[in-house]
Amino acid sequence: MPRASTSSPLLLVLVGPTGVGKTELSIRLAQRLSTSILSADSRQIYRELPIGTAAPSLEERAAVPHYFVGTRSIHDPYSAADYEREALETLSGLFAEQPIVLVSGGSMMYVDTLCRGLDAVPSIPEDVRRAVWQRYEAEGLEGIRHDLEQVDPDYLGLVDPANYKRLLHAWEVYLTTGSPFTSYHRREPKQRPFRILRVGLERPRPELYARIDRRVELMLEAGLEAEARAVYLYRGLNALNTVGYKELFAYFDGTIDRAEAIRLIQRNSRHYARKQLSWWQRDPSIHWLDASAPDLLESVLALLEAPITPLG
Repeated sequence: MPRASTSSPLLLVLVGPTGVGKTELSIRLAQRLSTSILSADSRQIYRELPIGTAAPSLEERAAVPHYFVGTRSIHDPYSAADYEREALETLSGLFAEQPIVLVSGGSMMYVDTLCRGLDAVPSIPEDVRRAVWQRYEAEGLEGIRHDLEQVDPDYLGLVDPANYKRLLHAWEVYLTTGSPFTSYHRREPKQRPFRILRVGLERPRPELYARIDRRVELMLEAGLEAEARAVYLYRGLNALNTVGYKELFAYFDGTIDRAEAIRLIQRNSRHYARKQLSWWQRDPSIHWLDASAPDLLESVLALLEAPITPLG
């Protein structure tokens, strides 16, 4: 079995679009390597949202230790900087016992922050915050989104374009500093006390999209609608500005019917998967593998013996 040197622990990071099969592979790998899994999903961390975020099941979490799954409430603010700090603390303890630790990531920002680090973002003056909010109330999000496209297109590739809180904050940062928000995602990676190997999973687009559509159907069968109703009163929270919930909220509001909500969840999930692929495929340090290959597990294990490409 491949093993990292005890003096050089290894963080094995699995990335890929939603629905590609990261959870299944990460559990098989963790069992093979006798190690733990850190989730790098910005929504799986919320305990109220297990179905809509496709969080690992209780059975899967019993089979392999998982971290950052269901550990926060939607009412608790949580940021990428919080994740970086807490994940590094967790890894420090795990690497004392395990030479290899797995990360399974769907959130581009969380994976990037853990691997590369995040510079401190300046505080926003109250007058800037107020002016941005007044513009949003007067004009809506489209104008701010358009302006961000001109000064920080990379950030729009990282976030849901309907996530108004993140877009407003990115615009506040630009107005305050004159620099795009993504400039605070480090161009040169921070030094980490471990090596990082990133493996990307992909499938042919028709197969991936069919899996996504079917997964939405399975979520609904598992109780997604009831899960969304349980948090409907809190729909203004940033944690709920998420595919699968915002479409059902529109259905609960009566602005669309149930069939249209389901269609939109499937469509928006496919769009998000395409955005994830577009973002990660720009990084030459990621080793891409076919998630449908019968020898997938062995292919990942073989990469543990190969030289590691520096982060791109």
